[in-house]
Amino acid sequence: MNTVTRAAGPSSLLPPATGGWQEGDPVGGRRWARLEQPLPLEAGGELPGVRMAYETWGRPAADGSNAVLVLHALTGDSHVAGPAGPGHPTPGWWDGLIGPGGALDTDRWFVVAPNVLGGCQGSTGPSSFRNAGDGGGGGGHGEAAVQGRRWGGAFPFLTARDQVAAEARLADLLGIQRWALVIGGSMGGMRALEWAVSHPDRTEALLLLACTAAAGAEQIAWAGIQLHAIRSDRNWHGGNYHDAGPGGGPYQGLGVARRLAHVTYRGEAELDSRFGRAPQGTENPWEGGRYQVESYLDHHAAKLVHRFDAGSYVVLTEAMNSHDVGRGRGGTTAALRRISARTLVAGVESDRLYPLSQQHRLAASIPGADRLRVIESPYGHDGFLIETAQVASLVRELAGDPAGR
Repeated sequence: MNTVTRAAGPSSLLPPATGGWQEGDPVGGRRWARLEQPLPLEAGGELPGVRMAYETWGRPAADGSNAVLVLHALTGDSHVAGPAGPGHPTPGWWDGLIGPGGALDTDRWFVVAPNVLGGCQGSTGPSSFRNAGDGGGGGGHGEAAVQGRRWGGAFPFLTARDQVAAEARLADLLGIQRWALVIGGSMGGMRALEWAVSHPDRTEALLLLACTAAAGAEQIAWAGIQLHAIRSDRNWHGGNYHDAGPGGGPYQGLGVARRLAHVTYRGEAELDSRFGRAPQGTENPWEGGRYQVESYLDHHAAKLVHRFDAGSYVVLTEAMNSHDVGRGRGGTTAALRRISARTLVAGVESDRLYPLSQQHRLAASIPGADRLRVIESPYGHDGFLIETAQVASLVRELAGDPAGR
């Protein structure tokens, strides 16, 4: 894409072709499970050799009754809690929620967080080798795939239902027949909703944050522009770029997609109060320099291209666009009536990407839902990630807290 001239990396070094986890990288807290049978896909065909990466906290009860499933958003991963370090380029994205005495108290709960199918942090996705090793399982480094080729652009179209089907098989392998709580926001909320509709007998309680029953036209439109940015990058090569050298991947297109997405994730008033029209440092916007808000978006683009894969961004974004819990189920209202879980639905007051009206409809249509909860935050859609204390309060309300905190 010739229109992007600024480097997308945090330094003068060009980013790798893919920023996702690769065979041979440090394992960190990941574990792996391989699905024994190919996974049938909603769009047709099947996906063989599926491997799911996941992390856990706490210990499972003997009867499996204390398992909690945490589902991440688009560019999240299984590293919900814990510091950055080898294998984990960023700290846990809900670090304050999980741990002894936390809302998800690991002295009480067994918390499981998978990397979504189609992702790039250990689960099978476009950057995976078709015959990848088992990742080393318990520690050290993942086994390098010594033969075979990447999925790349041949990776199949996925839906949220496919991703939940893979997570259900993971639960089977972990011996978990029923989740005490399923929690997710944004894309994670879509999958949490699919869990409750597809497997009502396996979902005891449900917390839905900043999500919708079906992707709307405006959400699809914003996402479509991001997909176009990535696919227009001269280094996209139909999704077959993963073995290129540094700077050989579609990092510029991915950076544009991230800049656009990040604007939709934040609130207009917050951006204006933080940055206004101020220039970045001594740069002069009239002479090719940047405004502070442009520098802010450049920073987030630079971070993402070093930790994420453009192919996964495309696959996961298309899965979000296809999200419709009522598809093939007699419509949204009929599908939501299948839910038997105790449910809380919450939205962010300043969210312009998934507005409160969408969560109002969820809360009104799910039989076990209470009134809509509103997260007070100026941070827009990202409020469900930032306002950890308010989310923790919702978790405690839904899951109960024997200590009365």
